[in-house]
Amino acid sequence: MKRELEISVRRVRPDEEEPDRLPLRWSTVARLLSFTTPYSGQRSVLLLLCAFRAAALPGLAWAVGAIIRGPLAAADLSGTFLWSGAFLAAVAIADFALYWRIRLAHQLGEAVLRDLRDQLMRHLLTQPLAFFHARRHGSLISRMTSDVEAMRNGVQNNFFITVVSAGQMAFAAALMLAADPRLFLVLLAIVPGLVGVHAFFRGRILHASRVQQESFSRVTSALAETVQGIRVTQGFAREETNAGIFTRLVRTLAGDVVATASLSALYLPLLEFNAHAFLAALVGVGGYEILTGGGTHIFDLVTFFFLADLFFAPITIIGTQLSEATLAMAGAERYFRTIDTPPDWADAPDATECPRLRGEVEFRDVTFSYLPGRPVLHGLSFRAEPGQVIALVGHTGSGKSTVIGLLAKFQLPDSGAVLVDGTDLAAVTQRSLRTQTGFVFQQNFLFAGTIADNVRSVRPEATDEDVRRAFRDLDCLDLIEALPDGIHTLTSEKGRGLSLGQQQLVAFARALAADPRILVLDEATSSVDTLTESRLQVALARLMRGRTCFVVAHRLSTIRRADQVLVLADGRLVESGTHPELVARNGHYARLHRDFVSSTS
Repeated sequence: MKRELEISVRRVRPDEEEPDRLPLRWSTVARLLSFTTPYSGQRSVLLLLCAFRAAALPGLAWAVGAIIRGPLAAADLSGTFLWSGAFLAAVAIADFALYWRIRLAHQLGEAVLRDLRDQLMRHLLTQPLAFFHARRHGSLISRMTSDVEAMRNGVQNNFFITVVSAGQMAFAAALMLAADPRLFLVLLAIVPGLVGVHAFFRGRILHASRVQQESFSRVTSALAETVQGIRVTQGFAREETNAGIFTRLVRTLAGDVVATASLSALYLPLLEFNAHAFLAALVGVGGYEILTGGGTHIFDLVTFFFLADLFFAPITIIGTQLSEATLAMAGAERYFRTIDTPPDWADAPDATECPRLRGEVEFRDVTFSYLPGRPVLHGLSFRAEPGQVIALVGHTGSGKSTVIGLLAKFQLPDSGAVLVDGTDLAAVTQRSLRTQTGFVFQQNFLFAGTIADNVRSVRPEATDEDVRRAFRDLDCLDLIEALPDGIHTLTSEKGRGLSLGQQQLVAFARALAADPRILVLDEATSSVDTLTESRLQVALARLMRGRTCFVVAHRLSTIRRADQVLVLADGRLVESGTHPELVARNGHYARLHRDFVSSTS
């Protein structure tokens, strides 16, 4: 099985990291923003609020200049108070609009994140097992966590703040042009410098952000692998080695974060320098115009200063948003690269629901390969009648688990056909087949929750009494009831909190509750001690009665009662028959049997 798993890992293309030096793809921006389409009404209100906010601040600055030019210059006290009151009212309206812009942006951002996570989960659930074998679990977790969180900031902050800031610059420029066209020429002279700074830093910050995001993903992946493999790590005394690897990854991440921050630290001051250069030029040109009677009034210069501040302040904000947006875009590109990965195969468009099964199974000249040109099954053919127990035996890598995978439609054969009740599995849907197939594996996964929750995972409507009945039918209810809370005993992730034998008992009860027509036992009693296994024999016979059972096992107690024993070697069926028949032939199975007996004697 290990060999087959390694082959399946090599068959699927690796989860390659995207090259760092890529231009900012506006198609990625547009695709991310397309997730706001279901909330177009809320988005439209937000854009209106952004436009209002962008116009309000320059308008308020212009109003201050108008008050100075008007009632203040005319020493009109009542007019000054009247205009000041109107100004405060306008400020209150602008702040009210700011409140709703922030609130709606966060609501929209959370709705988009919910949809992004939901789409990613649904896509992952459509992938075959080989997809997960070929990718680091930490990398997939990173897609759902850090990458989606990066996109949150892009949707609810970067986009709308940039819209407000750009609009504010446009309105401020328009009012400056209206106030004094000659002073506006000073602003135009500064613009090329701003554009040049932005063009120089944009690609570099984007590159650094991608490197930073990839480093964070590697740290997440290493942490996930450490937690999942802690038994192996401690068992082989690799604590210091793994800690050293993690330290190097964390140091690399810290260096990448500092590199990104250093670029931003240089980018923002250069933007501010251009702004201050403009103010200096404005004082020089405007002062010269005023002192020489060139037509510029000091009140126009004051208004220009107010508007200039509102024109240049957003440049720094936009620069900051750009730095953050590159992280969001790096996350978006990685996210979309994942959901754009199609399944290696899917149900045929005309696949139908699988009818109630009798349990007849036939492999008809089946060939299968994980890697093209390197088949692991060679023209395999056999037939199982309804209710028969089929034992699959053979050395590691002989193809036993591949047979089980094809029977469960975890993969499709390269040639030949797998038929159930005479129907090719390629013509039925995976879901309808698996709802009538039960599995008990050597290492069973138990979900976090209670024992009863795990048994009910295959039949949500089952009552507590139904759960107890399943254990009672397995003749092990007393073992479960002896636990602190019986069937309501909590189990942590992967069943921690229960012994391996207890976990296996829960897996058996779960399979029994599913009432499958085809039952697969993949070395299912290997984790159960001999005393517990002896108690399960009668229950297992009851569980298998009337069902077609495929058993991958090494214990003779299971193989001896099989109706057929299929002996596999290098992906070929080399022998078949009952246990006594195969022993009498003194062939391949007899040698396996002698090796087993000698190893246990």
